[in-house]
Amino acid sequence: MERNSFFFSSHFGQELKSLAARKPWKLSLPVTEGGILDAIVVWFVLQLDDEHTLSTSPSEETCWEQAVYPVQGLLDYSVKTGDTVMMEVCCQDCYLKIQKVSSLTSECGMDFSDRDDTLSFGNEAELCNALAGLQTTSKQDGSGQVCVLESTEIALLNNLPYHKCFKAAMGKVLLSLNPTKDLQSMDVDGHGSGMNLQESQNKSSLDMAPDPLYILDVSEGFSILPIIAGKLGPVRAYSSIEKEQHQAALNVISEANHFPKETLEFWLSHLEDESVVLQRPKSDKLWSIIILDVIETSGLIQQEVMEKAAISRCLLHTGGKIFPQYVLVYGMLVESESLLLESAVQGTEPTLGFNIAPFINQFKVPVRVYLDLSTLPCLPLSKPAELLRLDLMNPLLNSSSREVKVQICKSGRVTAIPFWYHIHLDEDHSLNTSDASSHWKQAAVVLDEPIQVQVQYADVS
Repeated sequence: MERNSFFFSSHFGQELKSLAARKPWKLSLPVTEGGILDAIVVWFVLQLDDEHTLSTSPSEETCWEQAVYPVQGLLDYSVKTGDTVMMEVCCQDCYLKIQKVSSLTSECGMDFSDRDDTLSFGNEAELCNALAGLQTTSKQDGSGQVCVLESTEIALLNNLPYHKCFKAAMGKVLLSLNPTKDLQSMDVDGHGSGMNLQESQNKSSLDMAPDPLYILDVSEGFSILPIIAGKLGPVRAYSSIEKEQHQAALNVISEANHFPKETLEFWLSHLEDESVVLQRPKSDKLWSIIILDVIETSGLIQQEVMEKAAISRCLLHTGGKIFPQYVLVYGMLVESESLLLESAVQGTEPTLGFNIAPFINQFKVPVRVYLDLSTLPCLPLSKPAELLRLDLMNPLLNSSSREVKVQICKSGRVTAIPFWYHIHLDEDHSLNTSDASSHWKQAAVVLDEPIQVQVQYADVS
């Protein structure tokens, strides 16, 4: 279902000013296909004159992206053909807002509006600047507690395999360091004996070592791994989260799950120099687990990760582990016209004969990030191949460069080499950053000149 929301003529400045002061106007959109109403997508049609237009529609091949407004707070998100979706549109402060979304069923005319009838999608200026950050508000005690998360952080929270994998790997380490601990009470596999955490810890306090095991999570963004670690037994889990609102949110989650107050602490508040994050938990203590952020959401390896790993190895208790233990880099040869067109100016034809390419292409970036291989228009020319190994626990297994022979499975032009990672927490638990459920994106090296290949072997170094 599509609908024209507003129109600007040649008096753009005046109309924009009046539009910003205009009251919200209502729109009704007929539902043309049944489903779940998750979001409203917005794009523009630029009418150059009576005959020529440019559309930023997702159905057009264009350099523009579209704006997506998540729909929240409806009593019923399901819609059927023939229903009507109502909303208000305004340009307050020159930012497009969509609010008061409701659905009208075709059978009985019932209005499923949002609960408080004041649904708003927030400040679009902030959303643009924060890469479409999402805002959630809790009003449990009458005063609103706001926690703003970026879309990448929301995607991480929704990554179930990620959390399951870390839970299993952490439980394995803690069990090896405290073998007398009852496996059920540690809830390594999520099948506890039925005792709640407080009862379990009270029961086990009689027969366990007086000192807890120390876990440090220095991954970036909003991470709940310290909360998950707190469920695995007698631990002191430290989070390196910096933002006060994120710390408050973790505290609320911890209290809601009935964790003892000392289970979760914020590491930066213990440091005199916040620039030196990797330190002992106490002068006479060492860490049992240190969680490092090795791969950026963009698909690149974090800077100085091997230096951080070297320091972390010196801070580990005997039998302690760095997560991940090692990372395998995988790559594949592809032919992708879209990556070429988005990475460098291709000749003079796109610029109507003007010779721009030699000058602009001097500033091109050879690596494209935030790619989604599952939707990237490309033709795979080879099978995935292991390119490099980064070992955080045993640096002797690392190599700065290596030559890899890749089997060509289809003839064509190699224009790019997308790459991704298999993150091994240990030998039994790993994560693939190219999985559909992954919050990570992929990256690709775009070649300066395409290479013609046939069905045989090619060298990649």
